[in-house]
Amino acid sequence: MADVLNGSEAKPLADQSTAELVQRASDQVSRLVRDEIALAKAELAEKGKHAGIGIGLFAGGGVFALYGVGALIATLIIVFSLFLDLWLAALIVTVALFVIAGVLALIGKKQVSKAVPPEPSAAIESVKADVDQVKLAVAKERNKA
Repeated sequence: MADVLNGSEAKPLADQSTAELVQRASDQVSRLVRDEIALAKAELAEKGKHAGIGIGLFAGGGVFALYGVGALIATLIIVFSLFLDLWLAALIVTVALFVIAGVLALIGKKQVSKAVPPEPSAAIESVKADVDQVKLAVAKERNKA
């Protein structure tokens, strides 16, 4: 059977020296740590993407709310200066703008909640599982001896 780490023919574990076993374990732990760090980076990048989208949608909701305030002010001016038909039309536009702002804010809140907490939970669970596997293997080896 070929050794996965260095491509050479592997000796049975019982025939390997302590130094070889320590070197092999060190190489495997290094590879495991690198893989877990890569997983954590990927997970944080995904959460950062959701946070960015959510913040952008919140900003969009804020812009529409600002337009709504402008339309409401225009509506109040029209109410005081013109007939009922015109202000009613302006009021309808104002309500529509606030509805759009509310919808964008809710969608933005949902996107931000996908990014919280910003810890790489899948990577943490994977590391815990790896540690448990190592503990189990060490316990089995101790029971054999």
